Amino acid sequence: MSAASKLLIFGGVALAGFGMLYGLHYALFVEHQALDSMGNSLATAFTSAAARHLPDAHAAIAAYGATKYDYVRQVDVHSHWIGLAMLMIVLGVAMDHVAFGRRLRFWIALNLLVGSVVFPLGVLLQSESHGASYASATAIVGVILVTVALAAVAAGFARGSV
Repeated sequence: MSAASKLLIFGGVALAGFGMLYGLHYALFVEHQALDSMGNSLATAFTSAAARHLPDAHAAIAAYGATKYDYVRQVDVHSHWIGLAMLMIVLGVAMDHVAFGRRLRFWIALNLLVGSVVFPLGVLLQSESHGASYASATAIVGVILVTVALAAVAAGFARGSV
């Protein structure tokens, strides 16, 4: 087994474990409060709208939107970490069949690992800092790393055997 395969398999297992632990933490300590907040915001919005207190209804809808924004990103973070980790493990098993040299396969694997960590981290930063350009830039860099690495793997498979 090559270094690239080991990096992808062990990195994928570690990332999957981290993603699952993050998801467990979120589910146990944060998710219920977020769902409760979203439900209360919607109830307040409907009640305020029925009573014709439109500023209150708009404020409650805005609060719902902000909470929903965070909730979706938190769920996306742990699911992307786990999904990318599973992809890394599968590619780790097949990486020795990518028709590139050992060094290039290792750099492809390293880019996939780094991108798989950085992309969801950027999404997490978006949740912490709404509208911050560094958060979006971090996610974009991660996406680019993953996309380029996957394109290289596809090209290596298309090229034939080593």
